[in-house]
Amino acid sequence: MEMALRAQSPLCSRGRPLLVVRPAAVLAQSTVGRSRFTGGRLVRCMVSSSDYSKRNPRRTSTPKPKGTASRGGYASRPTAESSTKKIEESSTDEGDLGKSNGTLHIEATEQAGTAAKDEVQATEEADQNQSSASSSTTLDDESIDRKLDEYRGKISALVSSKSEPSSLASVRGQEKPVVGVHEQEGSTTEEHDSSIVDEPPKGRPFAEAVVGYPVKDAEEDQEQYEPEMQAPVEDDVDPEVLKRRLQELADENYSVGNKCFVFPEVVKADSMIYLYLNRSMSTLASEPDVLIKGAFNGWRWNSFTEKLHKSELRGDWWCCELYIPKQAYRLDFVFFNGDTVYENNNHNDFFLEIESDIDEHSFEDFLVEEKRKELERLAAEEAERKRQAEEERRREEERAAMEADRAQAKSEVEMKKEKLHQMLSLASRYSDNLWYIEPNTYRGGDRVRLYYNRSSRPLMHNNEIWMHGGYNNWIDGLSIAERLVKSHEKDGDWWYAEVTLPEKALVLDWVFADGPPGNARNYDNNERQDFHAIVPNNIPEDMFWVEEEHRIFRRLQQERREKEDADRLKAEISAKMKAEMKEKTMRAFLLSQKHIVYTEPLEVRAGTTVDVLYNPSNTVLNGKPEVWFRGSFNRWTHPSGPLPPQKMVKAENGSHLQATVRVPLDAYMLDFVFSESEDGGIYDNRNGMDYHIPVLDSVAKEPPMHIVHIAVEMAPIAKVGGLGDVVTSLSRAVQDLGHKVEVILPKYDCLNLSNVKDLHYQQSFAWGGTEIKVWFGKVEDLPVYFLEPQNGMFWVGCVYGKNDESRFGFFCHSALEFLLERGSSPDIIHCHDWSSAPVAWLYKEQYALNGLGNGRVVFTIHNLEFGAHHIGKAMAHCDKATTVSDTYSKEVAGHGAIAPHYFKFHGIRNGIDPDIWDPYTDSFIPVHYTSENVAEGKSAAKKALQQKLGLQQTDTPIVGIISRLTVQKGIHLIKHAIYRTLERNGQVVLLGSAPDPRIQGDFTNLASQLHGEYHGRVKLCLTYDEPLSHLIYAGADFILVPSIFEPCGLTQLIAMRYGSIPIVRKTGGLYDTVFDVDNDKDRAQAQGLEPNGFSFEGADSSGVDYALDRAITTFYDARDWFNSLCKRVMEQDWSWNRPALDYMELYHSARKN
Repeated sequence: MEMALRAQSPLCSRGRPLLVVRPAAVLAQSTVGRSRFTGGRLVRCMVSSSDYSKRNPRRTSTPKPKGTASRGGYASRPTAESSTKKIEESSTDEGDLGKSNGTLHIEATEQAGTAAKDEVQATEEADQNQSSASSSTTLDDESIDRKLDEYRGKISALVSSKSEPSSLASVRGQEKPVVGVHEQEGSTTEEHDSSIVDEPPKGRPFAEAVVGYPVKDAEEDQEQYEPEMQAPVEDDVDPEVLKRRLQELADENYSVGNKCFVFPEVVKADSMIYLYLNRSMSTLASEPDVLIKGAFNGWRWNSFTEKLHKSELRGDWWCCELYIPKQAYRLDFVFFNGDTVYENNNHNDFFLEIESDIDEHSFEDFLVEEKRKELERLAAEEAERKRQAEEERRREEERAAMEADRAQAKSEVEMKKEKLHQMLSLASRYSDNLWYIEPNTYRGGDRVRLYYNRSSRPLMHNNEIWMHGGYNNWIDGLSIAERLVKSHEKDGDWWYAEVTLPEKALVLDWVFADGPPGNARNYDNNERQDFHAIVPNNIPEDMFWVEEEHRIFRRLQQERREKEDADRLKAEISAKMKAEMKEKTMRAFLLSQKHIVYTEPLEVRAGTTVDVLYNPSNTVLNGKPEVWFRGSFNRWTHPSGPLPPQKMVKAENGSHLQATVRVPLDAYMLDFVFSESEDGGIYDNRNGMDYHIPVLDSVAKEPPMHIVHIAVEMAPIAKVGGLGDVVTSLSRAVQDLGHKVEVILPKYDCLNLSNVKDLHYQQSFAWGGTEIKVWFGKVEDLPVYFLEPQNGMFWVGCVYGKNDESRFGFFCHSALEFLLERGSSPDIIHCHDWSSAPVAWLYKEQYALNGLGNGRVVFTIHNLEFGAHHIGKAMAHCDKATTVSDTYSKEVAGHGAIAPHYFKFHGIRNGIDPDIWDPYTDSFIPVHYTSENVAEGKSAAKKALQQKLGLQQTDTPIVGIISRLTVQKGIHLIKHAIYRTLERNGQVVLLGSAPDPRIQGDFTNLASQLHGEYHGRVKLCLTYDEPLSHLIYAGADFILVPSIFEPCGLTQLIAMRYGSIPIVRKTGGLYDTVFDVDNDKDRAQAQGLEPNGFSFEGADSSGVDYALDRAITTFYDARDWFNSLCKRVMEQDWSWNRPALDYMELYHSARKN
């Protein structure tokens, strides 16, 4: 008879048992079918010894109180120490206890060996006992055999009828019950090694150590003792008979040295079992408490601890009831005394095979799926926490807003009350020979006649007279309009109107006019004091003002809520547009190298199969007879390791080779390279960057990277040039990808602290002979550390211009010292331009081997005009270097500071901040717009721009120029473009200033000349005006950027964000971002884009004319197409979405190296 127990086997052979164990004693003539009711024994299996804490790493589940149902999740293997090990660890504290426990361990081992040697004798005795017992209990035995499945539930009552009641009751009727099982309280995760399942068994052979029979005999005996029973079935079973049968099972196992057994013998998933331990045969013989500590599937899942109770069986048998989950294929456990004494099968632990629909491999999928559900649960909980926090924030804001509304209402009432009282002092009930009211006693709500004497007044010659009125100092504005008629009852030139007095009026206010509201020209307004008549109160004045305050409060609340609703709707639409843009950019990122490699489907999802398609003709593997795919996941760190090399085959499209990859559920990145042979040879590894494709729907997340920027500029608090914009915008974009980003900045005395949130002093440290104070605050939601040396280095009132090399060198050194003092160990230290270049060599020479060795240095060149020596030295020491566009990186490749290190030099373009430059939310333009209503929005902006600058209100093209006026920016081309545009009947707006006084003076003279000669068609604003720049970007049709050289350029990117078409010279970043509508269609398509502007080569007037003439002609002759071009450029993403992805690739490449 086979038992569902076996020794540990390697993973490759886990599907079949290595050893089969026959019972120690068999009932040759028993009427009980042994296949259904037998002394199932749980033998000592060589599975995982007590040194597992040094081996396989496992996941942890959250402990639950005793008695609760255990649910699926990750569980660490609990601490299952042998008595010997525990004794050794605690011998210095426990003295004789260690010796005692050690003796117990040895005795138990010797007892098991004796039982194995006496096996045959025990078998014969058992056969005789069974024969005699069967003669007197045949009928009962047959009943038991027939009705066994119906009566198993009664065993629990039999076992615990006179013993201490279990704290857990059976819950068989519940779905997925867990009975007598709970997770170990306070369990901890310890490090394990995969050898827990891969090592061969230790110690003596399993069958010899426990039973002594060969496997073949066990199988034959299994078949021999399974008689078919046909006896009649009784309606009930005698509990004493069940007890006797269990006792026989216990005796059988005791006789062969089995210290524990399980019932039923065949343990199935999603069922209850009863586990027995003979305490006297274990190392726990003298312990008052016996507990079981276990888990499922190789100690990997659902750890538990449960107390055993003394059973009613003869001998020292202790028992507990356990539920086997349906996801279990194996049960692992040890026994202990609740403290430090363990029975763990001679360091091998116990384990029990379970009949289940799940195996190791499907369990791996189950664990990953459980992890996914856990992550979803955590995400839902986090979302709920955020929702509740947002609700609380909104309630707080609502309360604060209501208080503000009440305060404002009270303030308005006080002002109105004061003015009304002043008005009451001027009001009367009549004015002699000018006006009066009939009847002379009236109240609010009455219908009265208002008489007016036209003679000798401003309206004396008008034949139509109207009364325009209100009340309480015009509190509701113009609310009464009545036409006066000539009175024939009064002498003189009297006119009157029937007027209903407002019920809440304290004072009636009015003027007389020669027409109804909106059509009057002449007024009699009592010499600009208006007319005022006292109205006797219908209600007390105090009550009136209380009601007025409530009315104002309700109005303020209504206005505020309408504004909040509009803002919320706008924010939702804006967020949706940004998300769509980000998704579109990610798709373009995946397709950016389609001429070399892509996947089908394009978006790789966890748990699916994808095809990787590769075109070697565009790579170093061009012409190779074979190409091999070599890949892995999670940036080459996936637990399964690298995939086996796979020879690629011809794809259906003919131009590409193909490899198929199964993506695991816990993959968040697909990594691969290509080689010319299975053994390697020449590799295409994307110039050392490798190929990486993000995986969607993964149950795992990429670990966040820690990046620290050390810089001397940061927008908007210390911005001089583009460097400050990059530090802030790049940091925000990378932080939005889920990474930890920090900035270290000098604490200048000229910082714009209004943009720093929660600025506070944090710590101090001494370095360089001075105290350095560290301040912390948030800038644009980025954590920023401000270093303030107390030697006054940065108290000079400016960022640049005062002994910069010495100051910034000191700052770089102190920044690294601060990281060391703080115990920080960033993955990436990113320094910028010559001003923080010293970070590169200081780190490598002094700090990499002194506590900051985890980091890699990335250096970005924004401007090569300054500090070439510092830049060259930083290039030599950094791990990776970048500049702000790909073309510019090629243009400067021969520079002496770069050429020796070009192999680690990369061009990554800058981006713009879509929150600052957003026509949908821009407060400086008259109409907010998106790509859907770009024509309407730009038309309104053009009219506002023309009106503001005094330009003619005509539908002509406007060319905008927003630039510093320097030689680099092509000032001679700017001058020519102004005249050429005016010749083509266009308008020109220039905004900018020159740092060189001579150039500034030259443009001042040019402005005077142009404003006189071309009045109303050109405007030069020789300063910088932030609000005006926004209006120019929105109102201009074209933005001209004719730079002689341009590392990146942001002007053309902002222009496209606002739907203005760029006209640029082909250089640096201008070439990388503007694709000519006539000449660059293929180049744009290779970037996943469409043409978006006009460009020219050369640096002379003919090049400018070539681009400018085509642009203006398009405006005049193809207006519909021009409007579609405006819509197109608005829909292109020039934010930091794509550069942030490129920088993360660079960071990871630096880490890999």
